[in-house]
Parts: sequence; structure tokens; C-alpha cells
Amino acid sequence: MNLMPGIGFFEIVVVAIIALVVVGPKDLPQLMRTAGKLAAQARRMASEFTAAFNQMARESEMEDMRREIESLKTNNVVAEAKRSIEEAVRPAASAVRAEAAEIRDSAMKPSPERAE
Repeated sequence: MNLMPGIGFFEIVVVAIIALVVVGPKDLPQLMRTAGKLAAQARRMASEFTAAFNQMARESEMEDMRREIESLKTNNVVAEAKRSIEEAVRPAASAVRAEAAEIRDSAMKPSPERAE
């Protein structure tokens, strides 16, 4: 990562000479220290911003994945096939239950031949 794009050695030398003339040799170390602290603080803030942005992106991706999983749970092919099979079998199952109940009822009734 290049921190100073487009600034060559010559430009840096010119800025250093101008700073030396304007600020003076006595205050230049303090100015450089302050500039270094400001640059470090700016990097820290940029890093925190990047971390917060990445965290929001991860949370957004997690929410999207959660929605997709829920969608797969409710709309998956196997569950849909199971529902359609159950719907198709339901009339036959109710008919079988009705026949079983009828057979059970007729078996429980005393027959006229047995009563004599």
C-alpha cells in the first residue's frame, strides 16, 4: 500500500526545505512529532472505520444468510414433495380409516346368527 501516491523524492525534499525555512530548525522536531502523532491518529481512525464497516458488512451477510436458510427451510423441494404426497394420500387414508371403523363396528355388533 503506497501512502504517498504521486509524490516523489524531489517533492518531499522541497517540502522539507520549505518547512525548515518557515518553521525554523528549533521548532522543526516538535512540528514533526506533532505531524507524526496526527498521522498515527488518522491511521487509527481509518482502521476503526474500516473495522466498523467490515463488521456491518459481515452482519449484513449473516442476515442475508439467515433469510436464505429460512427460505430453504420453508420452500425446500423435499418439504414441498412431502406436503404434496400427504395431500394426495389424505383422501385414501381417510377412506381406509372409515372402512376400518366400519369393520370394527360390524365386528362389535352381535350378529343375528350368533344371538340364536
